[in-house]
Amino acid sequence: MIRKLHHNAYRCRDSEETRAFYEDFLGLPLVTTLELGQTKTGRETHALHTFYRLDDGSHLAFFEVDDMPFEFKQQHDFDLHIALEVGAEVLQPMMAKAREKGMECRGPSDHGVIDSIYFRDPNGYVIELCAKRANHDEMMDPAKNGAREKLQHWTAAKAGTPA
Repeated sequence: MIRKLHHNAYRCRDSEETRAFYEDFLGLPLVTTLELGQTKTGRETHALHTFYRLDDGSHLAFFEVDDMPFEFKQQHDFDLHIALEVGAEVLQPMMAKAREKGMECRGPSDHGVIDSIYFRDPNGYVIELCAKRANHDEMMDPAKNGAREKLQHWTAAKAGTPA
């Protein structure tokens, strides 16, 4: 039924600042911009909705609403981040590019199945660039990795009941 992700949408503080990061820094082209004057419920608004295309045809999208200022609530990295797949050869040059621009950059982090680097966009969102390792597809196969059993064990342990 669900074929793939079309887009994820996030609030942003400034559409041009966001465009500069996603298009100029990350290389995701701005593909459409929608100016919204009214919500589907009939409420007046003044919003700009921008879409940046990934190579697979999916999009990252952002809303700037000038009558509702947005301030990102600092969160733990686990709580909210956007992970984008890249080739392994991209990680080191992107770390160097971020540091040249004075951006905080962390990594690379070894996650067993992927290697990742992290930085924040101008809105505060953590952006993870991750490169698959050779064993990625096998490690992500639920028939081989015991994903459901691990979840059941976690749930039982959290509830204090035997797995």
